[in-house]
Amino acid sequence: MTETAAIDPRKLMVQAIEVMRRSVREPRAKEGAAPLVGAVLVKPDGTVDTAGRGELREGDHAEFTLLERKNRAARLDGSVLFTTLEPCAPGARAHPRPSCAERIAAARIAEIWVGIEDPDPTVDRKGIKYLQDHGVTVHLFDRDLQEIIREANQGFIARALERKPAAVEKKGGMLSSLEGPAPRTDRSDFSRAALEAYRAAAQIADPVDSAAFRRRLLQQGLLREERDKVVPSGFGLLLFGEAPRQVLPQAGLLGTIHFPDGTEELRDFDGPQVFAPEQALAWLRDKLPNPVDRSEARRREINDALFELAREGIVNALVHRDYGIEGAKCQLTVTPDTLVVKSPGGPIKPITLEQLQSFSAPMLSRNPLLHYVFAKLELAEERGLGLKSMRARATEARLPLPKYSWDDPYLVLTLYRSAEAATHLVANAAVGALSNLELVGWAFLSTRTDASQGEYARHLGVNARTAQRHLTHFVELGLLRRTGQARATRYQVIGP
Repeated sequence: MTETAAIDPRKLMVQAIEVMRRSVREPRAKEGAAPLVGAVLVKPDGTVDTAGRGELREGDHAEFTLLERKNRAARLDGSVLFTTLEPCAPGARAHPRPSCAERIAAARIAEIWVGIEDPDPTVDRKGIKYLQDHGVTVHLFDRDLQEIIREANQGFIARALERKPAAVEKKGGMLSSLEGPAPRTDRSDFSRAALEAYRAAAQIADPVDSAAFRRRLLQQGLLREERDKVVPSGFGLLLFGEAPRQVLPQAGLLGTIHFPDGTEELRDFDGPQVFAPEQALAWLRDKLPNPVDRSEARRREINDALFELAREGIVNALVHRDYGIEGAKCQLTVTPDTLVVKSPGGPIKPITLEQLQSFSAPMLSRNPLLHYVFAKLELAEERGLGLKSMRARATEARLPLPKYSWDDPYLVLTLYRSAEAATHLVANAAVGALSNLELVGWAFLSTRTDASQGEYARHLGVNARTAQRHLTHFVELGLLRRTGQARATRYQVIGP
């Protein structure tokens, strides 16, 4: 078996992208309808083979060319595969042709590194799930390389999303039980206002009462046929239902504001979830005072940034939560220093909490259908968790960087309401343990994901010995984690 440690994953990701660029596009009615795909196979003996889409025959998938045409007689048990596009899922190919995901599992490939998800929302992430369910370890390409792949495939991605409403619904495994019919419901349970908002944002010409609009919702998986009726799917009810919690008790967003005087205000956002983010923001704008600052323009900048971060966090919570955890709901909690968003379920495998904390997590959706609808409503980035924009917006407004943590069963996102908020929290958590100068140092660290001793020393204007003493103290208090060795040593921010 090829040991992952014996290969250089980054080098092989780059090689797969180079092979991708040599793909042969088959003639299509519109430019960009077929993807560029490259695949690299590392065999148990260490030899490497490659294939691009259409390399040997027009339209052949890269994985098919690699496994069936170039290595059909080879034993590939324990091999490692790198491919720039998610392998097609069962049901994606015309019967009886097996999908690429099925071929990979049958070949006993040990690990696969996937560039980006297949953007067609009817098959999105199902290939990855099939591989995971059949014992194949799945990794994702580094985020910067994912963006290169997406850039090279802009036409394909756009066309895949365009043709989705007119596509024949593909069959295959479900990522969630909410893809099926919602029990005890019918189309009258949908909110007309929510459907009209979706129709306008997605620029759908068909009226919401028309058969064409209903067919579109069926093809998108928002309606389902059950016996002789057409009823909402679980996700359709969640997004557009007047009262989704009557059927799906885990739906909704629970809001709580803790005011400085000890009082609190509660608000539940349990109607159509397409409205929940903006309803929550309207509530926050009405209830939260401007941050204290000398400049009126600066106050507006901080509030604008805070509300943008809050919107991103709320949408992420609704889109990426694990709806299989029925006893937990998304929560929004505000304190004088923070705005905290809790989302049931940990990071979707293979994304890790550490990648979220460092804003380097690759792009992947737990619930692609929800992501698709929120993206059409311009409430979510096209892919991923919006991490780059969250980091950039906080930095521009000179706010402490948002922090991710895990509080079983919740993934917790903490947003800081002011530049001083992170310092207040760490001072309260470590009463008397930090000097005034260390608190100044923490204010600097809270705006970063990590820092070196030299960067810390230069910012505070202290010598290396003092900087090292501070950083060691922060590590002892559980606020930093030391990574690397010698000159490569850095300190990752993990608290408060």
